[in-house]
Amino acid sequence: MPLPQGFGHYVSAIPLNGLDPRPNRSILAVMPQSLARILVHAVFSTKDRRPLLRDTALRQELHLYLGGILKHLDCQPIIVGGVADHVHLLASLSRTSAAAEMVKEVKRGSSLWLKERDAGMWEFGWQNGYGIFSIGASQIEEVRRYIAEHEQHHRRLSFQDEFRLLLKRYEIAHDERYVWD
Repeated sequence: MPLPQGFGHYVSAIPLNGLDPRPNRSILAVMPQSLARILVHAVFSTKDRRPLLRDTALRQELHLYLGGILKHLDCQPIIVGGVADHVHLLASLSRTSAAAEMVKEVKRGSSLWLKERDAGMWEFGWQNGYGIFSIGASQIEEVRRYIAEHEQHHRRLSFQDEFRLLLKRYEIAHDERYVWD
């Protein structure tokens, strides 16, 4: 499709309301870094929500391992927690990492680790999907407390009900036929 008449000009030829269209090198010299703080709350379950993480000691070790993977990805873990059938991660996403790549590597690495560590976990797997939600700095303590007290929530709430509430809270439209695997 051809461009409209007069659309193919260089951006520098467009007047910038009195601004010099050339880059200001002094600004670049003062601030050469790219800085970011992107806080995320990620949630994913075991395949078919099977309660394969019942062993408290194994689950705690897994949470530490998940935090180690996050650190390796330059994603600063704030808290990792969960119950027998799912985990929650609260972390600062690396400025160079995509959210999907972070979750993929965390799930891949931890699945391999569990299978190597415990022969009884040979069929362990995470669900294909996940939920990841951005939070603000003012929400860190609330989400941290929620994850720390997570076992208490699940005495009265299933993972599926909890996930539905998270989707509603973060206003994420979804079709339940494709949420669970």
